[in-house]
Amino acid sequence: MKNIAFDRVKFAFDIERFFICMSQPLPFDLTSDTNPTNAMSLHDFSIVETTLREGEQFCKARFSSSDKVEIAKALDSFGVEYIELTSPRVSIYSRKDCHQIAELGLKSKVLTHIRCNLEDAKVAVDTGVDGINIVIGTSDLLRYFSHGKSIEEIIEIASKVLGFIRQANPRIELRFSTEDSFRSSLSDLLRVYLEIDRLGLVDRFGIADTVGIATPSQVFELVKILRQTTQKDIEFHGHNDTGCAIANSYTALEAGATHINTTVLGIGERNGITPLEGLVARLYVLNPEAIERKYALGSLGSICKLVADKVGVEIPFDRCIVGSASFSHKAGIHTKAVLKNSRTYEIIAPEDFGLERTMLIDHPLTGKYAISHRCHQLGLNLSPDKLVVATQKIKDLAYTRQISLEGIDRILVEFSQS
Repeated sequence: MKNIAFDRVKFAFDIERFFICMSQPLPFDLTSDTNPTNAMSLHDFSIVETTLREGEQFCKARFSSSDKVEIAKALDSFGVEYIELTSPRVSIYSRKDCHQIAELGLKSKVLTHIRCNLEDAKVAVDTGVDGINIVIGTSDLLRYFSHGKSIEEIIEIASKVLGFIRQANPRIELRFSTEDSFRSSLSDLLRVYLEIDRLGLVDRFGIADTVGIATPSQVFELVKILRQTTQKDIEFHGHNDTGCAIANSYTALEAGATHINTTVLGIGERNGITPLEGLVARLYVLNPEAIERKYALGSLGSICKLVADKVGVEIPFDRCIVGSASFSHKAGIHTKAVLKNSRTYEIIAPEDFGLERTMLIDHPLTGKYAISHRCHQLGLNLSPDKLVVATQKIKDLAYTRQISLEGIDRILVEFSQS
């Protein structure tokens, strides 16, 4: 089995040899470190939100039809460009769900995800969805243990399936993706993409880090090569087995990808994929105004709670933006600075997401600025000397036992009245 390895010299040699064998001119300069790519644009990228497909594969997920409609409407209100649904070939219920959600009249385009299989395609085109995402494994492992097809057979089957769909519905949006792209031979990948590209049938190509093995640099290199090889849009699907999903998705955009797969809370097979809230956080920091115009950020927290409730999990405390600790400040040096200017320790403004920051004072690390802030909230006026003494009393108590906010408030009231 050959994995993609991005040693630049070997990589250049392999690619050059591949194009010679294919009797095609090189589409880019292999020796350049500054090859022009379609730079990431916060206005041009799209989110393919797949909570209702990939997310349905999460170990605790069991969405009813009404759940799916509720989640689809919430995602549509948030503003995602695409909503992907489970293949209608999975069951009669999945088929009915595709029909129902396709008929909701959402602003988001509704997609379904199928195998590269003619029977799957026949069912999918009959659901009324706006687009069909097709996938087939290209790694040695998947070709041997999953579908048993050679690269030649993959190209042949894909040509038939894509041709059938395009003839059945000339206006439908088509994506063709390899699966397990980062454990596939680079020459196999390029051969498949180039042959499919020649057909002129697809709108978008997909790259999938199916097992979360890729590093950001590997993602950048592969997306960059595909970007320079085709004019079609590029979609990235990244699993989070090694914790790189958000970084890999962001890097894919930097390299020229146009579409990123996400799920709410990152739910999916095993450790899931790029979380919607994580990708939004990463892109918000780059350009808050653009992301605010693009998505209804104030509804992100309610969407995450909705999905968490449906699958029976708590939102992790450290989840970007929506986690309970996201905007909590504890150490005295932090709270002092944040109270003066929140940007000192916050790169994301909670108010842009309809959230509030929390100044924690019920602990031994608290400081007089945080205590003074609490006095202000309570309408109390403590002298500087009393404030120092009150702060020390709270710190001393917190060292010996758990102290509640109500207990702290009583102490502050007592000091104000003494």
